[in-house]
This record gives sequence, C-alpha cells and structure tokens, in this order.
Amino acid sequence: MFDPNTELHESHDAVSEVLLGMRLRDATYWRVRLTPPFGVDFKTSDMARFHFIGQGRALLLMPDIAPRIMSKGDAVLIPRGHPHQLLSGPRVAARDFDSFTPETVCPAFCEIRACDMAACRTTDTTILTGAMKLDLATVHPLVALMPDAMSVGALLDRQPEMHAILAAMEIEMAQDRPGSAGVLARLADVIASLIVRGWVECGCDNASGLITALRDPRLARVLVELHRDPGRPWDVAMMASQMGASRSMFSERFVAVLGVSPLRYLTDLRMRVAAQLLEQESASVASVAFRMGYSSQAAFTRAFKRVIGTSPAAHRRGARH
Repeated sequence: MFDPNTELHESHDAVSEVLLGMRLRDATYWRVRLTPPFGVDFKTSDMARFHFIGQGRALLLMPDIAPRIMSKGDAVLIPRGHPHQLLSGPRVAARDFDSFTPETVCPAFCEIRACDMAACRTTDTTILTGAMKLDLATVHPLVALMPDAMSVGALLDRQPEMHAILAAMEIEMAQDRPGSAGVLARLADVIASLIVRGWVECGCDNASGLITALRDPRLARVLVELHRDPGRPWDVAMMASQMGASRSMFSERFVAVLGVSPLRYLTDLRMRVAAQLLEQESASVASVAFRMGYSSQAAFTRAFKRVIGTSPAAHRRGARH
C-alpha cells in the first residue's frame, strides 16, 4: 500500500545522505579587531569566505548586490569567493586584507589588531573572518547555483538553534579565554554548514535539478545509490531497476529533471570524487581509477581531463602546492 509518509521520509533521507559529502576543508580563521573608520578589501579567491560580527557593525559591499549592514551577531557566507569589502561606513577607503600583519594564535587561527590604542575599546568592531573550501564533491553542481552571499539572518526563523550558536560566538569573541580560538573555529564551521543546509532545504532558490530529483522518492533512490557507491559498474539498466522503471522511462525522467543523461551524470560524479581523493590521499592514479570503476587508466585519464580540465597527475600536483 502506498504510504506518503514513507515517501516523504525517503526523500528527506536522500537530501541528508547526499549532503553527508559536505565538509569545510582547509579552514583558516582570523579574529580581526578594528577601530572605525576602517575598510577591509577581500580580493577574488578560490576559497569560500565567512564573516561574523562579534562587536560593532560593518557595511558589506559586493558587486551587483545591494549594500548590507552587518550588526553584532550577524554572519555571512560568500561561497565562491567573490570580491567584497567590509567598511565602517560608506566611502571609507579599503585596505587589502592580505596587507595586515597577523599574529598566529594556533594552527589555522590568527589575530589581527588594527586598533587606535587611544580609543575606547567599546568603539571597536571585532570580526571573525574565515577562508575555507566547501568540500562538496558529491554535490558540486550546487556550488555554482549558490547566491553570491548567503546570510544567516534569513535562516533564524527556520533554524532557531542557530541563535544559541551565534550567542556563544559573541561570548567567545568578547573574551580571550584559553582555547577560545579553537571554540570559535568549530562554531564558525557549524554556522557555515547550517547556512548551506538551510539554503538546500529551502529548495536552492528553486534552481537545482539535483534537489528536485532528491525530492522525487523514486529518482532519489537512484541518486543515493550513485552517490553512495559511484565506482559500482553502473549501467542504465541497473539505475532503472533502482527506480523500478524501464530504461527508456527512467532515462527520460532523469534527463527531464537533471538536464543530463544518467551516464553523463555518473561520469561527472566519479570525476569529482576522484579529484577529491587525489587531493587528500596518497593513492596512485591507477588505484583511484579502479575505485571509480575504470579498468583502464587511460580511459579514466581521458574522462578526468574532460570533466576537470586537467590530467589526474597534474591535478594532484596542483593540490599539493
């Protein structure tokens, strides 16, 4: 008997399972203390950027986006590293962020103090800023669909648990307690992840065929299995059997929702996962090819270069420099 609750549960689990591939990698944080007037310029980067205001306020300026005032307790994620500025007010000159001299507190956490020592400390603005890679190997298409800036404010009603995390960050920012650097970094990781999850749960601005597919219980079963084990020797018949449909019906539905053929989707997925393995592990190209279902390293290399834009060996060398 058809049970809509079961179908809904399966769809929700599909979204959760695919998002298990989401991690923040290579994150570095800076606690920045500034006395107004100030301006900080963040250049284009291949890293995502995260900002949290612990005290005071800042004006966020980005190309093609309306200026936005960030106040105490506010956070924003800039997923594709677009250029932007944080200013104490309009028309304030901005200084390149990389020109500040940081003081290392612990690995991956630094302090920057650009304060007027004669000013009262209550007039300072404190900002926790971070740079990280959104490690979304299995949901890579989502990154291109994300807004240029994603604010925590739009999510507070739907995710009230974020209030407590943001409040804890405010407290840690205000006090130089032992271990506060590590606590702040972990809390920021959580907030950044919740921002991404909240956007996904809201339907990715209705822009993603992947999310539409994950909300279709029959297609979701296929996608979960593909993402769980991309190296299995999949063919269209195997995928169609997961959906419980004929090959033609399955392929037609898959292309209609996701915009690519099932085998093209599988190849893209395999190459993104392979790129992640080559970045993080010491495994040989041949072993990664085998894990992704390729018996021929030459065929794997051709597919990798077509999807990623460079050879597997060159990609690994680039990731290690």
